[in-house]
Amino acid sequence: MQTIAPELADLAALVADRGRAGILTRLMDGRAQTASELARVAGVTPQTASWHLARLVERALLKVERRGPRRLYRLATPLVAQMLEGMMTVAAIDPGPSRPQPRIDAQMRRARTCYDHLAGELGVAVTEAMLERGYLELDREAGELTAAGTAFLGRLGIDLRSQPRCRRVLCRPCLDWSERRPHLAGRAGAALAELAFQRDWIRRRPQGRSVEITTTGLAAFRTLFGARI
Repeated sequence: MQTIAPELADLAALVADRGRAGILTRLMDGRAQTASELARVAGVTPQTASWHLARLVERALLKVERRGPRRLYRLATPLVAQMLEGMMTVAAIDPGPSRPQPRIDAQMRRARTCYDHLAGELGVAVTEAMLERGYLELDREAGELTAAGTAFLGRLGIDLRSQPRCRRVLCRPCLDWSERRPHLAGRAGAALAELAFQRDWIRRRPQGRSVEITTTGLAAFRTLFGARI
């Protein structure tokens, strides 16, 4: 009987290398990076980074963008980010007495992006507030915006119905690896994160995917969403 086990084993082996794992996690914030930037993050030489990147592109985990003479790399699809977030969640499970607990950076735990949506304490708090107010329904595998949720986002200036049709789901749960609870992903989650950046509720930090919650943002998340953050 044919199975996908060989392909799964090949994919796992590809991600298992520490250099490639470092590259993939660095790109989890959705931004494109050059090969030299990713080489520094992975702690490898530029030549080794180029080899890693070529393998990741060949396996369709990354895609390349050309901007003038520069080649930039980013995750190929949101599905790749979903896979990595799931792996991080499993990796962060209590390893038992024989291995130390993984350290979680305080800024990453507080607020970060998971590809193009909000994660960490902020992402979970916003999602739980939307659930409590009846704006959102989530189960383990899928999600749905209610009529009240659609109206709420409309008041914020988000009209998901006007967006071009695409294969990406409107909303879904994404299990947060540091909080062990779901945050909102999909087009709705991406639209909320984009709005938060546009309104200066959150700001990107120079490095990594943790984000700063501004004073204005903290007030907005608490008053508009009812988030306990």
